[in-house]
Amino acid sequence: MNRGRTIHGKNHQADLQEVESMENTKNILIIGDMPGYGKMGLAGMLPILSNLGHSVYNLPTALVSNNFDYGTFSVLDTTDYMRETIRVWQTLGFPFDCITTGFLASSDQVDLLRNFIDNQRKEDLLVVTDPIMGDGGKLYNGSNQETVDNMRRLIGAADVIVPNLTEAEFLTGLCLGRETLTKAEVRRMLDGLLSCGPRSAVVTSGREEETGRHVVWGFDGRTGECFTVPYRFIKAHFPGTGDIFTSLLTDQLLKGCALPQAVGKAVNLLERLIFMEQDVAERNNGIRVEKYLSVLTE
Repeated sequence: MNRGRTIHGKNHQADLQEVESMENTKNILIIGDMPGYGKMGLAGMLPILSNLGHSVYNLPTALVSNNFDYGTFSVLDTTDYMRETIRVWQTLGFPFDCITTGFLASSDQVDLLRNFIDNQRKEDLLVVTDPIMGDGGKLYNGSNQETVDNMRRLIGAADVIVPNLTEAEFLTGLCLGRETLTKAEVRRMLDGLLSCGPRSAVVTSGREEETGRHVVWGFDGRTGECFTVPYRFIKAHFPGTGDIFTSLLTDQLLKGCALPQAVGKAVNLLERLIFMEQDVAERNNGIRVEKYLSVLTE
């Protein structure tokens, strides 16, 4: 009998710890495109953030048949659905601790999201924006100058923005088409991004002209300091790695990690995923995130 009660007590304690852990989870709203085929956008972010213990909700900006890299694709603009969903959510008073935004399908969505973020704004709300519109020195299929202008407006509502180098170049109009930047050019680019309104900025896929190192550049609005995080470059292109990075970075920030350290941890985890997946023949679908979820919690 005593042994039975002891075992039951241990199980009960474990249950209490699990409940307490669940109570500390964050309500995250991820806003972006939902592909039917491929692990990018919401399809890549949702399993990662859920597996990391958060309560994840989604608002699709578009339903996409597959990754744009295939050359043939179909996109369904969901602006009307977003407008009605936001109206219902505001009526019901659904709260969020964090909002992430990615791909947008129309300029109307910028106004919708800026108003929605303003209505959700509270002292500890974290807004992370990935201004998805290009890579490799050029804009994606379907993106144009209007897309750039829209993203400039949207990032003003963010606490942290995470453009890649190409997106940062288009947002600031600086160093267009460049693959390497000097330290002085990086500082001017970060200043240009911050002038749009975000508190902090992280620029991925960078390379230092002075050293040749592949790096992530950043400015931490809390400390007022710039930082650089080097990483090992693996020659394997996967769509959706930016979405994975945003997910991992958001998780670290919600756990109280300072921005430079959060970037470092996210970079290291993403590097591991790319390394483990690099020999896959079909890369257009993105990294098979479900296969590696255990790696992200080690």
